[in-house]
Parts: sequence; C-alpha cells; structure tokens
Amino acid sequence: MQDAAYHRLMTETAKPVSIAAATVILARAGPEGVPEYLLVQRGENLAFAGGALVFPGGRVDAGDIHIARNAALGSGFDGLDDIDAAARVTCAREALEETGVLLTEGLHPDEAALAAARAALASGPDEAEAIGFAAMLGAMGHKVDAARFIPFARWEPPAAVAIVRRFDTRFYLADAGRSASAAITPDGFEAKALRWTTAAQAIADYDAGRAAMVFPTWCNMHRLAQYQSLDSLFQAVSALPAPYVQPAFETIDGEPWLTIPEGIDYPVTRDRVNNLRRE
Repeated sequence: MQDAAYHRLMTETAKPVSIAAATVILARAGPEGVPEYLLVQRGENLAFAGGALVFPGGRVDAGDIHIARNAALGSGFDGLDDIDAAARVTCAREALEETGVLLTEGLHPDEAALAAARAALASGPDEAEAIGFAAMLGAMGHKVDAARFIPFARWEPPAAVAIVRRFDTRFYLADAGRSASAAITPDGFEAKALRWTTAAQAIADYDAGRAAMVFPTWCNMHRLAQYQSLDSLFQAVSALPAPYVQPAFETIDGEPWLTIPEGIDYPVTRDRVNNLRRE
C-alpha cells in the first residue's frame, strides 16, 4: 500500500484522529437454539478496557490490506474499500490470536502447526502481525473470505471528548460454527479468559456487577438480545446497512447521559454517565 493509502486507512475521519480497529462478533447456536457469543475478558493490566468483557478484535494493521488484495490469500474483497477490506482481515487475525478460532477457508489444518503459528503471532511485534498471518495462510493454503464477515456497526467515540485512545471500530458478525479449529483458548495476555454466553446472560451479569462492559459492548449486547435464533439474527443484520454510531452527551432531567441515535436497531439507546465504565 502506498503511504497515502495507509494514511487514509488509519485516519478516515478528519477530526479528531481515531485509530482504525475491527471487532468480530462470533455467534453460534446454544443448546436451546438461542444465539451464544464468544466474549473475551481482557487482562486487568491492559491500558484499554482492562478486565472488561469485549468481543475479539484489535487495531487494523497496515499489512492487512495486502492480504485482502492478494488473490492467493483472500477472496470476495473486490468492490470493498480499503478500510472495510482490511478490517475484515483484522477480524480473522485477531480472532485466531486471542481465542484460537480460525475463521479462514481451507482444509482442516494440523493443530500443532496452527498452535505454533498462533504463538508466533502473539510473540512478534504488533506491526508484524499481518506479515505473520499472511505467512501462516500461505503455508496452510487458507484464504480469508470477505463474505464471512457481515458488517454490523461502526462505532466512534464522542467527538467533543478528550479520550486517550480513540478507536474507530468496525464490528462484524460471523458464524463461529464454521470455524476450522475447535481449540478455543485465551492467549493469556489480551484475553485472560473466554466465555460463551447469550446476550441476555451477559446483560444480567453486567447488571448484577458480575461483569464489566464498556458502553459500545453493552449497547451491542442489547441489540443482539433481540434475536432468538441465528437465522433471525443473520437475516436482520444482513438486510440492514451497518449503522454509524457516535454517542453524544446529553442532560436529561438534570442528569448527564450518554446517548446514541434512535431507529438504528438498538433497543437501548442511553445510559447514565455515572454508570459508564471508563478506560
């Protein structure tokens, strides 16, 4: 990618600069058919959202776009802009590194080789992760299929608030039931623990103080809780354009609230500022 394209990838919006990131919402059918989602409990010592439950994801690497544009490593990326294309690769890369879930297409890999490749991803410098992921895909004969990642939403922090780490995050929905690897374990650094949970249970745990979630995760859980089957979930999300969500602070009855727009498939659109989880 040329320098100008990389700059555009990392700073799509003008004001203030946000870091491009991608998150994957991995869904499977639970015992009663109700969707369950794979959540990562972040390490307590991490600077961003330490200890909180989040979906797997991370920063978009400048090298992710090279995977998307390489026909030997990716498919279905034609027609996608660079940021969308790179972000879908980020989802596959981060899901493998953080959880062991392999969201790529190809023959079932040797588990020992896959574990070694995952360890190499985690041990290398952050800026080299995409290079290592590309090498792994080539060695396994696997590809990232863009169609596997369905745009769910794009979240960006309030423009007027001074936030140390501003992430412009694209969320994608993916069916975890087609994962090529069943070896799901936390990486022990970014992911301290993993849990499969329904959206309703995650919300109940948050309300009872048993789990921490940042505002976007909390809102997304309420959106997901509307759907009681994988079919209804995937049909609804596929039929809607992924909403752009930038929360705003409002004063309601003398109290400060954080709100998001109405009418974009989010049934809960505000929370008191005093309730919010900080970085």
